[in-house]
Amino acid sequence: MTLCYLNIYVLMPLFVYKRKYWTYTFLVITSLIVMLYVKYFLYYYLVNTNVWPEGPEVIESITFNYAMDMMIGELYVITFATAIKLTFDWIKENKRLADLEKLQLETELRFLRTQVSPHFFFNTLNNIYSLALEKSPKAPKTILKLSELMRYLLYQTKEKRQSLVNEVVCIQNYLDLERIRYGDSLVVNMDISGDIRNKSIAPMLLLSFIENAFKHGADKNVEDIEINIEFKIIEDFLYFRVSNPIPSDTSKKKIKKEIGGIGIPNAKKRLALGYEEDEYELSIKDEGQLYVVELKLKV
Repeated sequence: MTLCYLNIYVLMPLFVYKRKYWTYTFLVITSLIVMLYVKYFLYYYLVNTNVWPEGPEVIESITFNYAMDMMIGELYVITFATAIKLTFDWIKENKRLADLEKLQLETELRFLRTQVSPHFFFNTLNNIYSLALEKSPKAPKTILKLSELMRYLLYQTKEKRQSLVNEVVCIQNYLDLERIRYGDSLVVNMDISGDIRNKSIAPMLLLSFIENAFKHGADKNVEDIEINIEFKIIEDFLYFRVSNPIPSDTSKKKIKKEIGGIGIPNAKKRLALGYEEDEYELSIKDEGQLYVVELKLKV
């Protein structure tokens, strides 16, 4: 036991971990030799002069066979104990690294969620500012809707998953804000099929795609605009689709360059961090006159 503790807590930290292998080997052999003599003299003077009773013959002095048998036996015990200690250390370190990685991912996800709110509020406050400049009677109603969204964002989006029903209500409030802003020039068709109850989703995830549709569809279009949003639940998956028209007076190349802003890259990163690869499929494509986002997501 003395050799085991010496090896595990002294020799290995001081020499093996610092890659001083030759020094470590020399000290292990020296320790085995010292322990051989200590064991021999203790047994000889305190127990019996035959120091190797289990041996093939009576041994009253240190012989080569006796020395090799004792040292190999001690070395076996040291190796076995060290292997157990290293295994436990490896498991502990792996757990520590896994916990650290999990903490880092959770921290990054929280950071990404906090990015969504300022970005969303920035755009909405710009809308309210425009209405205020126009002294529009829509401004008070817009502020009331915004307060409802702020309450949701502040108190109901801290968890990793949120009720899909609550997310749909949040999206409907956002759409009400946009309808107030654009008036009759905006048509939003939102279709929900399947049972959205008892389903959960990362909070504020879908809103990023819908906000992007307004940013690159409604904001850049001087004509009447129609945005289509579909929610379809099939078993444990949500099939989400949002499409917005490409403005006729803006080049596709420019739109492709601008599309996303903070919202889309943020949403992609949140999907990658918050879901397994087989739990989602994201597609963003150009279908001629429409930009379409399609997301299959496990809920």
